[in-house]
Amino acid sequence: MAQYVPLKEKYEKEIVPIMMKEFGYKNIHQVPKLEKIVINMGIGEGARNADLLTKHSNELAAITGQRPVITKAKKSISNFKIRKGMNVGLKVTLRGLRMWNFLYKLANIALPKVRDFRGLNPDSFDGRGNYSFGLSEQFVFPEITPDQATRVQGMDIIIVTTAKNDREAKRLLELLGLPFRK
Repeated sequence: MAQYVPLKEKYEKEIVPIMMKEFGYKNIHQVPKLEKIVINMGIGEGARNADLLTKHSNELAAITGQRPVITKAKKSISNFKIRKGMNVGLKVTLRGLRMWNFLYKLANIALPKVRDFRGLNPDSFDGRGNYSFGLSEQFVFPEITPDQATRVQGMDIIIVTTAKNDREAKRLLELLGLPFRK
């Protein structure tokens, strides 16, 4: 399954030398790299409507190219009418070529289609070099057409890097093409 991945090639040929020069790394293995991308979709109504869970599962599979895992409630919450063990969401963990392809599609196709988009929040790093943000609708991805979907569903995207701090991770993601707010 040898696939051409332009973003991975750009990382290896252009970004690694830039990061080594900027941060003074002595070894190529010190340069931060992407570890994985996790996409979560919380579907509260999925506990009562199995058909809804299947539709969103198919949408997430189309977006990522990988079948999602159904997440279950860890404990009961009476105010939300959720019992322990009920299906409450979907999760996909991307690594390797699928991760690089998804990041390329996210930065170059999906984020520019977000309404009133002014850039990603630079304060959403967790202190260990990981970045998380949310999308309010799934229609920004080209695989989903609005007339196919029955309801608008948001998702959380977590980009996990091997960076030691947020400054290195932010620079890595900027070089990979993610637009941050100034």
